[in-house]
Amino acid sequence: MAFAPTVALDYLRRAHDGDRLGHAYLLVGEEPAMELAWQVASMVVHAPAATVRTHPDVHIVEPESKSRRIVIEQMRGLEQSLRLRATAAGGRKVGIIREADRLVAQASNAFLKTLEEPPAASLLLLVSGQPEALMETILSRCLKVVLQAPTMTENSPRNAEETALHEMLAHHERRRTDSGDVSSVPTAYRLLREFTGLLAAVRNRLQGDAEKSLDVEEDRYAQTTDGAWLAEREAYYKSMTEARYVAERARLVEVLARWWGDALRRQTLAADTPDDTRRVTFDVLRRLSALDELRENLDRNIQEALALEVAFLQVFGARTDPS
Repeated sequence: MAFAPTVALDYLRRAHDGDRLGHAYLLVGEEPAMELAWQVASMVVHAPAATVRTHPDVHIVEPESKSRRIVIEQMRGLEQSLRLRATAAGGRKVGIIREADRLVAQASNAFLKTLEEPPAASLLLLVSGQPEALMETILSRCLKVVLQAPTMTENSPRNAEETALHEMLAHHERRRTDSGDVSSVPTAYRLLREFTGLLAAVRNRLQGDAEKSLDVEEDRYAQTTDGAWLAEREAYYKSMTEARYVAERARLVEVLARWWGDALRRQTLAADTPDDTRRVTFDVLRRLSALDELRENLDRNIQEALALEVAFLQVFGARTDPS
């Protein structure tokens, strides 16, 4: 089960207040997970958020070697620090492992011993965007807290593509109102072209963001890392871009579903007779069902272009009346 960051923090706070906090947690996510780690550390050592990053009882390990890996010496240093007495009487020490999936094999094995025999009054927080890269034995010894990917709500800020999709649907609604039902195969293909254009814009934007982030890392670590690390980071940003693209594509499909849900409410209220209500309900629910099928097809990695074409023909194509 995935949690919103605020819900996850509340869950961990209640565990802390009830003296039920575990000794090791895997926080799954990117920057939100790291921010959650700092918030938990602040709570555990009773330090203001502004000072927790330099608190003597909070120790962080992150990739520093030439290969941008976490090496065994770093994990040994962390264990030694955690075994020292906390500076605050009765306090706990916190170890944060940022990008835990960057642990080399030797470092993973050394850290596994720490997990099996954790230092007294210590809390270990592993942060990772790719937990599948961690050893199974490490995963099994941590309580996993998965953070939700950002989702769209009625009040969520819209990006450029979502705004363009809302405008596209508003234009479609005006055409439908002016000329009656404009559902047709040409209409479906016109809207499909516009929608795929929005998806292309999303992909280009995300790829541009990834390239900028990779350039920043390359400039920062150019003199201290090797070529193997750069190739790995390129692969990382490629997979991250694809994951974000899939998430944003889902947001756009959700816009379509919300629009048809609103259409069902509007058209049902405007219906004059029970037969009209039945016809409208059947028609809109059929289209919403096609969008549900689109979600399932995309989740099954069916070819995107084919899944979209079939869905748009069903959603915006000719009306199907109940038999």
